Amino acid sequence: MTNKAIIHSDNAPAAIGTYSQAVKVNHTVYLSGQIPLDPKTMQMVDGDFAAQAHQVFKNLAAVCEAAGGGLKDIVKLNIYLTDLANFPVVNEVMGQYFQQPYPARAAVGINQLPRASLIEADGVMVL
Repeated sequence: MTNKAIIHSDNAPAAIGTYSQAVKVNHTVYLSGQIPLDPKTMQMVDGDFAAQAHQVFKNLAAVCEAAGGGLKDIVKLNIYLTDLANFPVVNEVMGQYFQQPYPARAAVGINQLPRASLIEADGVMVL
């Protein structure tokens, strides 16, 4: 029997569709994708790609905390970019939020993201 719980944080953007911010099953937390929305205004953050990346990791961190963990507990991270030229910036910004040992990661170039975001990230956390 699985122990399933829906995770919600007011410090991360509210879901803008038919999904939860995260779902915890036993000791595993499945984190929905986060785009650079300011959780207070539900608007995209101002600034360049780096500002968007910072907001994405802040949003992921808030959901991780609501689930009883932190970014350090993410074991798999997926990053979606509308321009792979931003990959070096992702590495630089990610280095400010994650320490070794780093999670497994995929970085995927895609055509378009919700709200014209330049970046989205989701992941799996184990507590």
